[in-house]
Amino acid sequence: MQRRNFVKNAAAGTAAFTIVPSFVLGKNHVPPSDTLYVSAFGVGGRGAGVIEGLHNTGKVKFVSFCDVDDRAAANTYKNFPDVTTYKDFRTVYDKHLKDMDAVMVATPDHTHATIALPFMKAKKHAYVEKPLAHNIYEARLMTKVARDNNVITQMGNQGASSDGSRVAREWVESGIIGKVHTIDCWTNRPVWPQGVAVPNIKERIPKELDWDLWLGPAAMRDYNSRYLPFKWRGWWDFGTGALGDMGCHIMETPFSVLDLGYPTEAEASCTTVWVGDFVEADYSPSCPPSSKIHLKFEHDYHGDIQLNWYDGGIKPDLPDELKDGETIGNGDGGTIMYGEKGIIVADTYSQNARLLPSDLMGFYQQPTPKYPRVTNGINGHIQNFVEGCLTGVETSSNFEKAGKLTETVLMGNLAVRAYQYKKLKAGKKVGDWDPYRYEGRRKLHWDGANMRITNYEKANEWVTRDYRKGWELS
Repeated sequence: MQRRNFVKNAAAGTAAFTIVPSFVLGKNHVPPSDTLYVSAFGVGGRGAGVIEGLHNTGKVKFVSFCDVDDRAAANTYKNFPDVTTYKDFRTVYDKHLKDMDAVMVATPDHTHATIALPFMKAKKHAYVEKPLAHNIYEARLMTKVARDNNVITQMGNQGASSDGSRVAREWVESGIIGKVHTIDCWTNRPVWPQGVAVPNIKERIPKELDWDLWLGPAAMRDYNSRYLPFKWRGWWDFGTGALGDMGCHIMETPFSVLDLGYPTEAEASCTTVWVGDFVEADYSPSCPPSSKIHLKFEHDYHGDIQLNWYDGGIKPDLPDELKDGETIGNGDGGTIMYGEKGIIVADTYSQNARLLPSDLMGFYQQPTPKYPRVTNGINGHIQNFVEGCLTGVETSSNFEKAGKLTETVLMGNLAVRAYQYKKLKAGKKVGDWDPYRYEGRRKLHWDGANMRITNYEKANEWVTRDYRKGWELS
């Protein structure tokens, strides 16, 4: 099937099947077996870890594996030699739709929606790695399709299943730190090249890689090893930068604790890259080496909340309540929530939640647990999805929640891209001193309900993307 007809016809095509698969038809419906049949897409790297987690539940059988790069997939194929393998997800759809209950998608960010949506429209459950999608439009669409088709979903931000955000929420609701007014989140990412020039050398495409399928909805270009593996995260056409990589892990803590909605404002500042003395680079197709982002939320109880994001080695101020020798977060990053009467600190994945001043931990009477814990916590995130599909138990990061979190993360990236956007001044040329004007360096106002920036039209181009012909979403 040609790609331009695939997504358009995907939902309609499901009516032709007369064999009823074992997928859950409703949240309270138990399938006729305790086995979940899964097709996996993107089975190297992080995908290999998710596959191992699914296998370890003892309740999953794999229908098929699909990866555009045999090199990345080699270990998974070796570990599961009896599973049929493919390169093209459309072939899996055509051959195995009736055989599966769910899909797992761990491809690069720019193909999450492209692959997951047709299967979700066919009422297949979906586990999709973070961030849920490459842009806000895709995240909103995936949320709607999941809701309309009543499928079980889970985004792969495993901290959502940890005890940390549940404990912290119970603390906040007990009033121990008062109303929250400021949140600091940070990460050590990027740990891949960013703020670099677009490759201008055409390299030979490895025989194991289908480059056209890897590009998917992104514009065609020559293959270059500076795009993959993993380094795709630093290119706007494929990845979502440091914030997209870790924001759904780290911002999940305050998002869950405070039940945040869409931000109303966003602004950013980023590292400037210099390629000579007084010569500024224009590397805007690449995410910046570091950034600082400010998001504003309006909360019914807490009032206005400022969320500050730091990456690329930039960290927030240390709280005055921190004792000498005490630390904030861990090596990957962390979260600080400032209230009127106290502070909550957590590591990445909502781990190790604690109060500041730390003396509070010694005499504070813990509130009675209010929010259900996930068995095995952070390590039970994949099991939580499987149980959701088999029994209807609520998943920790279903797309109703994960969609809004992803949109919040990607809203921060709108501010980053606006900050990067530049035009030559009249009479100036590249290489001159101070040649650019930066019309996007402003506070962006976000109408979340209508999915629009209201005060800078250029930024609305990044709410979605230009899809390569034949790869459009419907």
